[in-house]
Amino acid sequence: MGTIAVVDYGMGNLRSVAKALEHVAPKGARVRITDRADDITGAERVVFPGQGAARDCMRAIDAHGLREPLLEAARTRPFFGMCMGLQVLLAHSEENGGTDCLGLFQGTVRAFPRDLHDGHGRRLKIPHMGWNSVHRTRAHPLWNGIAETACFYFVHGYHAAPEEPDVVAGTTDYGRRFCSVLADANLFACQFHPEKSSRDGLRLLKNFVEWSP
Repeated sequence: MGTIAVVDYGMGNLRSVAKALEHVAPKGARVRITDRADDITGAERVVFPGQGAARDCMRAIDAHGLREPLLEAARTRPFFGMCMGLQVLLAHSEENGGTDCLGLFQGTVRAFPRDLHDGHGRRLKIPHMGWNSVHRTRAHPLWNGIAETACFYFVHGYHAAPEEPDVVAGTTDYGRRFCSVLADANLFACQFHPEKSSRDGLRLLKNFVEWSP
């Protein structure tokens, strides 16, 4: 196996992502944290994590010259987006008063309403933070070996709302049902943090590094 590029645009705890990938990657694989377009273009697999605000994320991507390398990788090679790395794949985000994103998928990243309540009428905190389950809306190789009841770790105040329902591979309930996983061809992206999601998160990453779409 060749190189797994972990995209570094100056936002996010990339060491924890890289360490998790190193733990599950086959022997001979190289995990490289990089902000270089050439490294992303030349990598066999690309992992696109992220934290922070959409506008800052897009500015950093453009400042590093990573817009086209990211889009090319997302269209041609095994590609894994995490948290903000899912959200900016859509066309637009409501965050920061409105931010245009990468536009790989049509749709908008929307803020959670401040008046969300659970099934018992209790008000829910925003951002959505902590463990929650993912309802799989279709089969995917990256779910292999992960129980339907598995929970993953979330930290976010905005959620993806893609226009095309066929790209939704998982949903989560938090006062409302929202898209928590996108998948299309060689791409898989999740709103939660696999590197913080214990055994099931590591299994998801292991499935990714072994995936041949």
